[in-house]
Amino acid sequence: MVDARGFSCPIPVLMVQEEVKKNSPEILEVLLDNDTAKGNVTRLAYKLGYDVKVEELEDEEYRLTLTK
Repeated sequence: MVDARGFSCPIPVLMVQEEVKKNSPEILEVLLDNDTAKGNVTRLAYKLGYDVKVEELEDEEYRLTLTK
């Protein structure tokens, strides 16, 4: 899991890139707290070959589930 809450872009994207490069997970959950990061991480995930499920949590937080 990557918890990128509290970070603005490009930090969440870099965190996800690092996790994918390091561990090549089949499933990766990412926690975010802003729309810009949600969009940027989603685009990155598609570019890396992941499907993305976005779940809106309370207080404008999001859980993205990236699946190969």
